[in-house]
Amino acid sequence: MSFVIVAIGVFIAFAVEAMTGFGSIVIALSIGALVMDITQLMQWLVPLNIMMTGPLVYQHRHHIDHDLLFKQILPFMGTGTLTGLLVIDYIPAEYSKGLFALIICWFAIRSLAQLNAPAHNHLARRSLIFSAGITHGLFASGGPLLVYACARTPMAKERFRATLLSVWLTLNTGLCVWFLLFEGLASQTKSIMWLVPCVIAGAFLGNAWHKKVSQAFFSPLVFVMLLLVGVLLLVKTLSQFL
Repeated sequence: MSFVIVAIGVFIAFAVEAMTGFGSIVIALSIGALVMDITQLMQWLVPLNIMMTGPLVYQHRHHIDHDLLFKQILPFMGTGTLTGLLVIDYIPAEYSKGLFALIICWFAIRSLAQLNAPAHNHLARRSLIFSAGITHGLFASGGPLLVYACARTPMAKERFRATLLSVWLTLNTGLCVWFLLFEGLASQTKSIMWLVPCVIAGAFLGNAWHKKVSQAFFSPLVFVMLLLVGVLLLVKTLSQFL
C-alpha cells in the first residue's frame, strides 16, 4: 500500500512539474514521506526527475533564459546544494520531516498571500536562490524557494518553465552522481523502474495542461496543494512525539 501511495504521488507531482516547471520532487516527497523514509524517496525521485526533465529541456531548449540560468541561478544554487549535502548528516533524522513540512507550509502561505507582490531586489533574490540550493541538497527540493525567488520577475511561462527544468536537470544529475558514489543508489534500481510509467503518464498530462490551460490559474492551486500536504506531514511528524 505504501508503494501505491508513492506511485500516486509521483504521477501527480510529475504532472505538475511538466506543466509549471517545478514541483515534482517537493510534492512527491510531501506525499511519499507520509508512508516512507525521506532519504530513500530522494534516491528514487532524483533519477526519475532526470528521466522527465531531460527530454523536456531538449524539446524546449529555445525558451531557456541562459543569462538567468548561468549567471544567477546555477552559481548560487549549486553552492547551496553542496552546502546542504555536507550538513545533512548533522540534522537528526527524526526532525527532518518536520523541518521539511515547515518549509513547505511557509512557502505555500507566503506565496498565496503575495501572488502579485513586486520582484525581489538582487540581494534578496541571491540569498533565496542560495537557500533554495541548501534545501535541494537536504531534500532534493529546491523548487519552492527558487520559484519564490524568481516567480515575480516578468517572464513568459514557456521561458520560466524551460529555465527551471534546466536547473533541475543540471543539479539532479550532480545529485545522482553523489548518490551513486556515497549512498548506494544502484541498489534502488528495481523500485525506480517500477515508477517510470507514473512519470511518463504524468509528463504527458502536465505537458498537455501547459498548452491548454493558463498557468496563472494553476499556480494558486499548486500552492494550496503544497500547504495541504505540508500540514499533513507536519501533523504526522508531531504525532510521533505525543
